[in-house]
Amino acid sequence: MRYNDLSEKEKSEVRMYGVTEAGMREAVESSPSFRFSGPAMVVASMLSDAQELMSYEQPDFNTIEDQRQLLNRAKFILFTYIMDKETV
Repeated sequence: MRYNDLSEKEKSEVRMYGVTEAGMREAVESSPSFRFSGPAMVVASMLSDAQELMSYEQPDFNTIEDQRQLLNRAKFILFTYIMDKETV
């Protein structure tokens, strides 16, 4: 699906996460790390990736944007799969 074919909500999600929430849920829930180690390990891996992006000497806009979206995806997983479970 092309970006222009997305709803305004989906476009907002792509700007925030780099992918729609539906696409992110599908990717997360089908990942071996999620299935075998759980959502906390997925978040830890994403935070490590964001940390690696910070080590670039002269990050460009795309690197900074990738890092921002990666941190947003990690927060989404934390809030959706970990913190929601604690309140039940």
